[in-house]
Amino acid sequence: MPSGLAALLDDVAAIAKLSAASIDDIGAAASRAGMKAAGVVVDDTAVTPRYVTGFTPDRELPIIGRIAKGSLRNKLLIILPAALALSALLPWAITPLLMLGGAYLCYEGAEKVWEAVAGDTHSLAETAVELNSAEHEQKMVAGAVRTDFILSAEIMAIALAEVATEPFFARAGILALVAIAITAGVYGVVGLIVKMDDIGLHLAEREQSGTRALGRGLVHAMPKLMAWLSVIGIAAMIWVGGGIIIHGLETFGLSGPAHVIHDIADAAGHAVPAIGGVVQWTVGAVGSGLVGLGIGALIVAAHHALAGRH
Repeated sequence: MPSGLAALLDDVAAIAKLSAASIDDIGAAASRAGMKAAGVVVDDTAVTPRYVTGFTPDRELPIIGRIAKGSLRNKLLIILPAALALSALLPWAITPLLMLGGAYLCYEGAEKVWEAVAGDTHSLAETAVELNSAEHEQKMVAGAVRTDFILSAEIMAIALAEVATEPFFARAGILALVAIAITAGVYGVVGLIVKMDDIGLHLAEREQSGTRALGRGLVHAMPKLMAWLSVIGIAAMIWVGGGIIIHGLETFGLSGPAHVIHDIADAAGHAVPAIGGVVQWTVGAVGSGLVGLGIGALIVAAHHALAGRH
């Protein structure tokens, strides 16, 4: 994958492969996978907070908890059995299915861009007032779990590829522990970010002037951070979706898009040697994002055209 997500997921894959060395290593490797979840947090942390926007503070953590449970169900009850079955019966089908998931992420991100351009900028959490709170919350959780499914599938597929030669039960155990560690890491950080304003309020009530200043700073900064995370979340969906599709095409021998993005990113990195790595990563991510946006825009246009006929 030409985007930074590839390197992050490669870390997860390496952990899964390492864990296959012996049963005793599985627990330690899964623990390291939890720390490596910081990479996946780049995407999930950016996407998830927008699903709790507009709720009262007392509902934020319960909603994140419901999303985390849905994510774990995705990984353990749907993706894991399906991945094991596909790897045994139809290994060639894994990549096309991941590409379909990537296309869905591109579509969802491009749809949000279209809403912003068209002036319809409400988020899912700002839906029509006729929804009561239970319906509202259910809609938010369902949307978040649906998006999480695609990212979870990518993580599990990368890990599966690295342990595909291991015995069946060892494979299942490794993937299950990686799934638990990744989910805990991602949604633990999401919960911390969402509640940071409450932490700020608590600190602002302390007697020490420095602590109060820090608390006030957190309170003032969090609305802006949440707004930026909403934007980053949309960009992340497009970027990740584009990266998945480009990697899938490369797997099937259509490596042109991947090579073009890599060459441009490499040239940009060499042009600024002092920060070449950062520039190369950024250009690669932008390239994946542009591909994802183009694919998403085509799907959005087709969806609107079909919807207009009914």
